Amino acid sequence: MCQKAAGSYFMPFGGVKHENFTLTRGEPTWFQSSDCVRRGFCSRCGTPLFYDGGSDHISITLGSLDEPESVKPEVQTNLARKMPWFSDLDGLRHDDSFDMSPEDEAAVASGSRQHPDHDTDAWSDTRPGKERI
Repeated sequence: MCQKAAGSYFMPFGGVKHENFTLTRGEPTWFQSSDCVRRGFCSRCGTPLFYDGGSDHISITLGSLDEPESVKPEVQTNLARKMPWFSDLDGLRHDDSFDMSPEDEAAVASGSRQHPDHDTDAWSDTRPGKERI
């Protein structure tokens, strides 16, 4: 189910007890994906944020963190659903024709409607009637 929820082949999570977790901004929207699991996401940009299986822990999508490189995964789970070719990805030829120039990256970032990877007091929201998120 995580592959469908992520729209990807895997979804790295980090777990924390509910009492030790605090959101720094905004409120997630929740989707009850099964009888015992709800998933939190950002209703403004669609980013998957949480997996809550009803225990004392909440799982946070590592890719949604402001500094995802700072949290290294420590264990793999649900390997029965791992794509059989996934271990071969590092050996694939790299096609850099999709890499963007620094100028193109800056142009995309300047028009992005996703929150930047840092805390900020101002974030333009171009939706009608919206000024800040």
